[in-house]
Amino acid sequence: MAREEVIQTQGKVIQALANTRFKVRLDSGHEVVAHISGKMRKHFIRILPGDTVTLVLSAYDPSQGRITYRGPLRQPSADGGEPARG
Repeated sequence: MAREEVIQTQGKVIQALANTRFKVRLDSGHEVVAHISGKMRKHFIRILPGDTVTLVLSAYDPSQGRITYRGPLRQPSADGGEPARG
């Protein structure tokens, strides 16, 4: 079964919930409940309210998501080198 296309977006953590879930306000103004991805859990990456996170929204339920990166979306630079961090 092929993996569905994912919707990648960024937002700001506004509340920490139980079981490594977080309430995240997207840049569009919507609020979703998101959990931490497995790699972030494995490497003990801490997420606190106020952090900017990159998340993947479910195609089936857009009110649920998975946090995949702590920080904003990385945009490739114009010169083709390393992606810009910021």
